Amino acid sequence: MKYQLTIGNRLYFSWSIAAVMMIEHAGLMELVDITTVYPVHEADVRPRIPHLAPARTLPTLTLPCGTQLGDSMAMAEELASRHPDRNMWPKDPKARAIARYLANEMHSSFGALRSSWPVNLRHSYKGLTAPEDVQAELDRLELIWTHARQTTGSQTPWLCGQYSIADAIYAPMATRLTTYGFELGPTSQAYVSAHLSDPALRRLRAAGLAKGAVVQDCERDFERAPWPFVPAQIGTATQDGSQTVNTHCPYSGTPVEHFMRLGDHTYGFCNAMCRDKTMYDPEAWPEFMGIYQS
Repeated sequence: MKYQLTIGNRLYFSWSIAAVMMIEHAGLMELVDITTVYPVHEADVRPRIPHLAPARTLPTLTLPCGTQLGDSMAMAEELASRHPDRNMWPKDPKARAIARYLANEMHSSFGALRSSWPVNLRHSYKGLTAPEDVQAELDRLELIWTHARQTTGSQTPWLCGQYSIADAIYAPMATRLTTYGFELGPTSQAYVSAHLSDPALRRLRAAGLAKGAVVQDCERDFERAPWPFVPAQIGTATQDGSQTVNTHCPYSGTPVEHFMRLGDHTYGFCNAMCRDKTMYDPEAWPEFMGIYQS
């Protein structure tokens, strides 16, 4: 039996982003069925998921036995304990301790950023200056991220060596800092950039854009700027499927019915969602790139 993960809109729901990132990077996606719900407002969450009591939060992970976990750190610890071979926490004891410390600080802190500056992977804004309380939290992030990298001797873009639960927990924060364009310290800027170029996060954003649902509570009337990480190529939908490179969808393997133009060629997909998520960031999807590069 599989895990059942219920998440909110990928573009706005921070802890849902974290849950997907930890599962993706652990290589557990084949063991998880994901259901996405699209509340319009925060108060709209619980009425949409009455079957997930007592959790009634997004995300909620339902274990194969039927037990529900409605807290991201609980999900992380349970998955890590059930799948020790996936190294969701660092192997090194010192690095593991620091990763746990950082993940739990994110889970319990940074109230100024989290309360007034919502996650929004749809837009990036410019011309904003961090208020005093936000600047204090930005300084704290620079401090703890630098400390983690120096103490663990990380030689990767991530906090404690290889990507871990700590990085998944901070992925939504990285997107939040991107959205509002606050000035960042050097460690923070490099760390945020690593998340933006992470194929797993790129896939998550592309899938969210493909769905197109907007949470108005998370939109702001600021001057917009381009999203900092722009894919090298973006496809366009087309009705003409007369000359497709492929006859079966790269994801499902079923016959194609929806089509995308990329460069000089047309590619087919089994449904509009498969087409559109690919269209927004083709290079993020290995299944598609296998066809594109063949």
